[in-house]
Amino acid sequence: MVTEESDEGVVINQPAGHWEDNETLVEAVIRETLEETARKFAPEGLVGCYQWKIPNKDLTYLRFCFYGSVIGHNEKQSLDDGIISANWLPLEQIEQDTCRKRSPMVLACINDYLSGKRYSLDLLNNMAG
Repeated sequence: MVTEESDEGVVINQPAGHWEDNETLVEAVIRETLEETARKFAPEGLVGCYQWKIPNKDLTYLRFCFYGSVIGHNEKQSLDDGIISANWLPLEQIEQDTCRKRSPMVLACINDYLSGKRYSLDLLNNMAG
């Protein structure tokens, strides 16, 4: 989990970010995880896709939640702007109402993973020319 600054204050989130031009979705998740946690992530599959419209705003987020393995950590690497820290957190702490989550997608992703939802990376088809 990452602890980050948001418009609503300090919140927790999974590593997330923007998809860069000429980048596959798998490349994006590897890059964003490295930038926000200083950890090299090897995606093994997809947990799900999530859409969330922010109440009272003209803004909708689309999240792809991956599962995989951490295969390296660079303790000297600085984290992206806005990221305060990257930490492993116990589920009980994340579930607490006092734990401010970036969006309802945070807990939805965790619960889907824990319930066994797993999809092959073969679902993702890069049609770049």
